[in-house]
Amino acid sequence: MAIRRCPADAAFSDALRMSRHHRCEHCHKEGRTECAHIYGRSNKAVRWDTLNALSLCHTCHQHFTANPLDFETWLKGYLGNGYLDVLNEKRQRIQKTTAAYRKEIAKHYRQQIKLMEDGNHDLVSFQ
Repeated sequence: MAIRRCPADAAFSDALRMSRHHRCEHCHKEGRTECAHIYGRSNKAVRWDTLNALSLCHTCHQHFTANPLDFETWLKGYLGNGYLDVLNEKRQRIQKTTAAYRKEIAKHYRQQIKLMEDGNHDLVSFQ
């Protein structure tokens, strides 16, 4: 069963892809990209954390989804084991969400988008 996307997911995805200049982090193709999570969206502790997401073109996203061992190998080379260790620790937290919490996340990422559109601003993660 697919996990429902909420406004927080949409705002997070838009902000992340904008911050990565709509460029695939794997093949470097520019244009339409997708927000690809390292740990899936069911893991709420890192669902909206920029450390847990990449900007990938559709082809790379589908390839890594279908080939998780390839994804892991590439991630280790791209991000490093230390990065992945920190992310793994963060995902161990228990995170409950409410409608109000998700609304706050969506608001944060919409503000980040506006700041990036207005000038030289780096994306700040909600968490």
